[in-house]
Amino acid sequence: MNDSAENKQEALDKRYIRMATIWAENSYCKRRQVGALIVKDKMIISDGYNGTPSGFENVCEDDNNVTKPYVLHAEANAITKIARSNNSSDGATMYVTTSPCIECSKLIIQAGIKRVVYSEKYRLEDGIELLKRAGIEVVFLPCSENK
Repeated sequence: MNDSAENKQEALDKRYIRMATIWAENSYCKRRQVGALIVKDKMIISDGYNGTPSGFENVCEDDNNVTKPYVLHAEANAITKIARSNNSSDGATMYVTTSPCIECSKLIIQAGIKRVVYSEKYRLEDGIELLKRAGIEVVFLPCSENK
């Protein structure tokens, strides 16, 4: 990519990651709100945020403030929405506010997503390492740079 194309891509990345950050506000989770968008050909084809499955109460943590085991991550919600649509995530980019865990990274790989942009590092980096091992382009775009 030339400088102009790189600058254009970076501007798009910042815009989409800001949108994912806003989308995370839909989460009812108290400990951490995470948002994800899947973009293909400059179109948002799916979105997700962390929360309980459809039909469950919108409470993510138990009485001890521990996340309930059935809470879905934002990435999983976005990918499963694709499965229920006529869209394909093959070759798409995922924008997610927090770096994917290893379980979500496996889903990202299987969904054919080729690029992941994230704005906040999670304490475990095994998901990011798996994505890189699979040949997926991984871009860290810190929150402070998203203006």
